[in-house]
Amino acid sequence: MTDETVLETPRLLLRTWRDTDLDDLVWLHSHVQASRYLSITGQPWTRDAAAGRMTGWAEEYRLHGITKLKLQRREDARFVGRAGFSMFAATGQFELGYAIAPQFWGNGYATEIAAALANFFFDRKIGDHFIAFAHVDNAASLNVLEKIGMRFQHTGPMNGHEAHVYTMSSTDRRKR
Repeated sequence: MTDETVLETPRLLLRTWRDTDLDDLVWLHSHVQASRYLSITGQPWTRDAAAGRMTGWAEEYRLHGITKLKLQRREDARFVGRAGFSMFAATGQFELGYAIAPQFWGNGYATEIAAALANFFFDRKIGDHFIAFAHVDNAASLNVLEKIGMRFQHTGPMNGHEAHVYTMSSTDRRKR
């Protein structure tokens, strides 16, 4: 992918990945705290796993014009995580997801980017709804999904974890 800014918020930039960003992605997912709810084993990603995800995201971006993207602070371009949409293979629906490096937790970055992504999704008419899910014990992520106006659907297995599953439709967005 080329280095392109896809979305801006007051404090954040969402950008496409470059090959040179692999170390940032490996660093993000090397934190047990950041990976425990994201991988089936709860273990950090290997370099090969991170490279595979970047390749998959590049293909999603080519096919759908959206994917999981690099998240940076506007003020200093510091890498803080990743966020965006992917096609969730198990359901065939677009899925909102994000991961923020632990040292940036508590700054409202996840809520800021998730809300902006919801608007982006519907403004661009990418689909009529999307899903998101979080591990049942991930209170911070569950709070983000509720703050941006997503509706709880059910609890069940997702990506090898017991998760609460949420949805947002274009009509839900109008109610916010």
